[in-house]
Parts: sequence; structure tokens; C-alpha cells
Amino acid sequence: MAAVRRSPWLAPLRQALGGSGSVLVLVEGSAGLGKSRALHGLSCLPEAAEARRTLWRCGAAQERPEKAPGPALLLVDDAHRATPQEREWLRGLLERPWEGLAAVVAYRPEELGAGGLPLGAPAVSYPPGLAAFRHRLRAWSVDRVRRAASEVLGERATHEAVARLYACSGGVPQVVADLLGTLRAGSGSRCTAADVDAAGVPVRLAELVLSRTEALAAGDRTVVWAAAVLGEPAGRDELLSVAGMDPERGRAALLAALAGAALSEVSRGPLGRYGFSVPLAATAVRERVPGPVREELHGRAARVLARRRPVPWAEVARHRGAAGRRKGWLKAVEKAALAAVEEGRHQEAIGLLERTLAVREVPARYRARLAPLLARSAVVGLRSDQTVEVLTQAVRDPGLPVDVRGQLRLDLGLMLANQVGDLAAGMRELEAAVDELGEVRPVLTSRAMVALAMPEWPTGTLAGHREWLRRAAELARAGDSEVARAAVAANHASLAVACGDPQARELVAALPVDGPRAGCREHAARGLCNAADAALWRGSYQWGEELLSTGLDLSARIGASYTEQTAQGTRLLLDWWAGRWTGLGERCERFVADTADMPVVAADAHLVRGMLAFTQGDWTQAVHWLTALGAPAPECTRMPLAAATAGALIRLALVRDDLATAAEQARAAWTAVADKGIWAWAAELAPWAVEAVARAGDAAAARRMTTEFVQGLAGQDAPSARAAVAWSRAALEECEGRHREAAGSYREAAAAYRELSRPYARALTTEGAARCSLAHGAEHSGAPDEAAARGSADGAAGDDDGRAHAVASLRRCVERYTELGAVYDAARARTLLRSHQPPEVRRPGRPAFDDRLSPREREVAQLAARGLMNREIAVVLHLSPRTVEQHVARAIRKTGALSRRDLLRTAP
Repeated sequence: MAAVRRSPWLAPLRQALGGSGSVLVLVEGSAGLGKSRALHGLSCLPEAAEARRTLWRCGAAQERPEKAPGPALLLVDDAHRATPQEREWLRGLLERPWEGLAAVVAYRPEELGAGGLPLGAPAVSYPPGLAAFRHRLRAWSVDRVRRAASEVLGERATHEAVARLYACSGGVPQVVADLLGTLRAGSGSRCTAADVDAAGVPVRLAELVLSRTEALAAGDRTVVWAAAVLGEPAGRDELLSVAGMDPERGRAALLAALAGAALSEVSRGPLGRYGFSVPLAATAVRERVPGPVREELHGRAARVLARRRPVPWAEVARHRGAAGRRKGWLKAVEKAALAAVEEGRHQEAIGLLERTLAVREVPARYRARLAPLLARSAVVGLRSDQTVEVLTQAVRDPGLPVDVRGQLRLDLGLMLANQVGDLAAGMRELEAAVDELGEVRPVLTSRAMVALAMPEWPTGTLAGHREWLRRAAELARAGDSEVARAAVAANHASLAVACGDPQARELVAALPVDGPRAGCREHAARGLCNAADAALWRGSYQWGEELLSTGLDLSARIGASYTEQTAQGTRLLLDWWAGRWTGLGERCERFVADTADMPVVAADAHLVRGMLAFTQGDWTQAVHWLTALGAPAPECTRMPLAAATAGALIRLALVRDDLATAAEQARAAWTAVADKGIWAWAAELAPWAVEAVARAGDAAAARRMTTEFVQGLAGQDAPSARAAVAWSRAALEECEGRHREAAGSYREAAAAYRELSRPYARALTTEGAARCSLAHGAEHSGAPDEAAARGSADGAAGDDDGRAHAVASLRRCVERYTELGAVYDAARARTLLRSHQPPEVRRPGRPAFDDRLSPREREVAQLAARGLMNREIAVVLHLSPRTVEQHVARAIRKTGALSRRDLLRTAP
């Protein structure tokens, strides 16, 4: 009804229903566009309530409506099916209308016959006083299809499913509704394009198109069959060539198919095309074409398409395969895959090659040629379990040449490690690939070594990775492959960034982003995105963001889907560190859903979503996001991410006072970082690990960890790790009761995080400084604070000034936490603030908030709406469960919420 509300004829129609004038609206729409729905909507207009309303369906043998003066709404449906008597009656009615008549006549234009007149020839003689309009119904846009899918399937509808739904339905509302009805019955958590394809042809659509085809003369149906076999709109000459008809006979058959609405003129002009207005209709017709005829049609279609320039090799392959021409089919598949890879359309190549190699009858010589193409595309594109299965079977084929098997092992190893997350299996395949490729295929051997040189994986040492890279560089220099040199350059650059090498910027700048070959650009994109990730983990946020933008742009342009997805995960981390939290949780959840079958790619989003849940006091959800719901195990997670995840889990254990678990996790994570030897990656782990070990009673071990951290960073440019050193020292000093020193170290860390523009870390360390200053003041209430006396970074001049400054710092922390949405942290800081700030002078009794939520009620309502139980809220906000229960009750009463969950929507 949205289009109806904007129609120019709606106002005259309402006036007619009010008794002023008469109006005719011709509603024109092909089958399934919603004519009946439009008529029903008009019958519900408020102005129609006092008028005589009649719905008359032509051809249904209904009694004719009474002609009588006064407001009347006459809704005529299916006028294309009107009998001669019905048409004559309607003509007479419209040629002599009365004041107050609003007539709406709906019909299918494709079934009106050659004349195209709704009430037949001759045309109706409309009187001058009758306002006549035509309203053409249109197919839905992709956005409207997306809304419909969301209404029926909710979050199950993926973007690819909506795109396929729109493409196969042509946006016809009834077809969309029928397909959604089938998809709704599915039990999967996600609806994909494959699910839409599996839904088949809706019954209404199939019976409509088959009945129209069957109504044609036997000799004319071939042109409809040809259109169905082609599966896409085609010009007249191509269509008739596929049908095998001469121009004169074919012209007559095409005219008959158009007149019978079996086919449509999909586009007009010099490039006119004929086919099915609903693409899915072709499937229904194609399934009914006799087998031998269908094979002949496919053969002719392959020949016709092979004459196009450029040749659509994927479609040629489809037709040759359906025509039973195996050799020609495989040649066309190879050409199509090569063209797709060259143009960066890797997902298209993957789908084509998977379907081909899944056919058992494909000869070994063709498998040896096609499997490497699939493997290469799969590494650059997105993961497919079918690809993994196909390649796993391929490397076991004893008939494969050793070097071909080594090539497949290389790409299979990359998929297992990068996309599937089975690191151990991936490393085994890569090492086996090095042995099988050897000196016979030095370019590929170098590529396998480059992969083994990646330091992010938890296996191996930094020295070992550097050795693999050295050997790879020697092989690349000895050969003449630009692609091999680009692969080495990409890994050399990212390793240099990760290790804080002074030459890192020069190495990144030298990446072949404009290389002449697609493979060079793919490695450049990978190098840029990996370098961006490494820069961000070191705390070079501005440079990292610049590299990330450049890498994302290049990845999108060349179709490097896997690289693009990994970079999108890195952006989530950047937004977390930068405090850009608005909508970040929802983005993380969408990213996890979109990459559900690639745990390595989804890991960044798992970490960020888990940490967001922690800051909101939802610790159960935090644990789930960090350890469950598809989150990769530490042994299958990139080292910096594994260390940061361990830091988050240690913090969770600390707030729950589970010191034994916290210390155990800290020691395990610390050992992993130490074994790897890249200490910048301990930045998100160290403060919590040091605190956990110290609070567990092993202060000596905590001191050794801090010293080891400082020594490991010697001479390196690692801003975030430097800030973490000060934070770790502060945590140790606080645990040892050296509050004055701890306050200074916390202030040093806060200043570093301010320079890094990391608001959350800055607030945490500023809070720590205030907490330790207040604790030191309480311990030495009778003696001046030496640090304050000599002028600290906070500007304190004495005990009273130092205390006042600490209280002011806490207030600012509460504000920063609140702005970020860190409910738990804001509540903790506010509780500390209440215990130290002077009591406010106010009138006796409770403050009057009337029907507004008090600040404390709002905090409780936010946590309750997120699903936390009263006892959990009590722990987060440092309240008693009874007090929480009272706050929840008052919040529900004041907001009118229907339940605790509804508080999130109703709370101001």
C-alpha cells in the first residue's frame, strides 16, 4: 500500500467516496504483483466505511452489483477474465457513472490479448466528468525483498540469500512470499543462497508458466523451451538459433509465445531481449523438456554462446556438460576458471571447480589441471568445506604427479591453517609440500616456506620463522617469478612490523600494489593487511589504520575475499581500542555470523564482543564469546589474539576472585609468548597476568615477569607494550602494598594511553592511580604525601589536595566509562567514589525523581535488560540482592515495561 498512498488518483477516489464526482482507476499488474492485495487495501480506506463496497471477480459467475446513486466503491478483479457479458456491463457502467462512484478495475496486461484494452475493443467512451487513472504495479526492489525476508526469517536471512531471492524471483511479491514460506520451514540457523536454490519452484509459479506453455501449439513450444534452457534473456536471433528455427517460423512461434504470456519482452530497444519475467520460471519449464530435446537445445546454446565476445565460458561449460559433451565441457570449465582467477572473481572460480571436480568421471589428467586452480582460488577466496574435502581427496590420488600433489598440499595447508583453523594439520601439509616440491618447483616451494615463516601462529619460534623466510627469499631470488618475490616481500614486511624492525616502513612501502600480475597484487594486499594488523598490535594506530584502509581497498578491487575479511576483523579490534563502541557489539555479531565456518577469521570479533560483554557486567556472555560459540582454541589462534584473549579471561577470573585459575591461565599464556619471542604481543596480557600471579601469592614470579617483559622490548618501537609495562609495574606495586609508587606508575601508564588515544585503557589506569592515591592517603593520613608535596602529574600539593585530585579523577573516570557504555566499570568506579567523596548536603529524605529513573535504577535496569540475574547485578554494582530486586521493581513500574528484557527498550 506504500505506492498506493503516494498515487495521484487517491485524493480523487476519496472525494468520489465522499459523494463528489466519479473516478476510475485501472490497476495493471502481471501475475503475482499484488493486484488483489491492492484492492483489499482500498476497501479498508476510512472513506469507504460509509460507502457501498462490492468486490466483483470476473469470470466467477457472481451476481452483478446494483446500480444505485450514492457513494459506492466497486472493486473489479481479474478483468482480463471477464466474459463478453461482464465486459459489456462494465462498459455501460463506466460510460454512464453517477456521482459518488469509485470504480477500481484490476487486470493482467499480459493476458489482455493483442489489443491491450482492459475491456476489449472498441475503447470505452469515458464521459468528461469521469476522472480516469492508470496505476501500474511494479516488482519489488532488492531493499523491499530484504525487508520481507527479515520479517519472515529474521536474522537467518544472509545478504547472499536476499540477493539470490531477488534475482530468481524477479522481485515479484507472490513468488518472494512463496519462497520465504518454504525457507521459513528450514531448521538451519542461517539461510544462504544455496538454501534459496534448494527451495525449488513455487507451485503457483510452476503451474502458471507450464499452463501457458501447454496452451501453445506444439510447434511453438520449442521457442519457450529454448528460452528455458538458456536461462537468461536473449535476443531474437540467438533465441531462434537455440530453438533451431528458421527466421520466418521462429518469428511466428515467438509472437505466439508472447501473445500467450509464456514469454515476455524483458527489455526493449536495439538490444531487445526475450525470456521469463520471473527467472525461476525457466527452471520449471526446463524440467519438463524431454531429455533428448533438452540435450539438443543445450548443444545449440553452447555453440551460440561461444560466438559471443567475450565468450561466457562458464555458461558454455554448463551447456556443453548438459549436452553430454564431456571433453568440451572440461575445456570450457578450465577456460572459465582461468578467466575468473585472472579477473579476481575467485568465489566464482571456486564454485565452478568444486562442482566439476565433484563428478567422479572427470579423468585424472583433467583433475591434475583443475585441482590446482581450485586450490589457488580457495586460498584467496573464502573457505568452503567442499573445497577442503576435494583437495584432501586429491592429494591422496596416487596417479597425481609428485609436484602437482605438492602444489595441492601447499594450498590445502594454507586453507587448513588460515581458514579452517586446524593449525597442526595445516603445518604438516605445508612441510610435506616443501619436501614434494623441492627444487622441481622452486616458486611453489618458496611459497610454502613463506607460509611457514608466518610468526602469528603459536607453533615455532621467531628464529625458526626467520630461517624459513631466509630460505624462501633465496629460492625467490634464484628464480624469475615476480609472484614468488611478492610473496616473500609481503611476509618480510609483516614480520618486520611485528618485530619492530626499523626498516619496516620501507619494506611495506615497497610492496607491489601496482604489480603487473594479479598474483603480485594479491600478495601486496595480504602484506598490507597483515602489516596493518601487526602495526595495531604494537600500538602504531594511525599508521595501522592507514595500512588497513589501503589494504581493504586493494583487496576489494582484486577480489581477495579472504584477505578482505581478515582486515574487517582487524578493524573491529581498532574500533575497540579507539573507543568507537557505538554499534560495535552488533557489528561483531554480524561478522561472526558471516564467517561462522571460518573460526580463524571470526576470532577478532569473538574477542571484541567478549570484552564488550565484560565491560557491561555480563560475565556469562563474556565467557561464552571468548571460549565458546565457535571461538577458536588457543592452539589454533594467532598469537597476539591468543594473548589478548588470555588477558580478558584472566581479568574475568580476577573479578570473580578465582585467583588459582587466574594465575594458572597467566603462567600458560606468558610461557607461550616467551617461547615465541615477540614481546610486543604481551601488551594486552601483561597487566592482568602480573596482577594474577602477584595476587595468588607469588610476587617474586610477578617481578620476574615484569623484568622479562622490559628486557624483551629492549630497543623496540612498541608504544602499546611500553604503556603496558608501566601498567604491569603499577599492578605489581599495588599488590605489594606500595601504593605511592603504584599511583605514579598508573599515572605514567595513563599518560601513555592518552597519547595512544585509547580511552578505555586510559580510564582504567587513571582509576588505578586514583585508587592507589586514596589508599596511600588513608595509610598515611597524618603525614604529607611525598609525591604530592613535590608536585605530581595530577598537580597534587598535599594530602588534602591529593585526595581531592584523586576524587576528581574518579569522577572523570565515571564519565568516560559511561560515555563508552562500560556499565560495570562505571559502577565500580562510582562505588569507590562514594566511599571517598564528601557527602552532599541535601534535604532530609530520598531525592524526588517522580516517574524518572534515578541514576542507580537506570544502571540496574540496563543490566537486568541484558539478562543478568539479581545476584549477578548485585556483584557488578556492589549492592545487596534485595536492593537490586527493589530497583528492578521500581524501574519496571516507572517505565511501564512488560518484563525485565523490555527495560532495554523502555528505559529513557
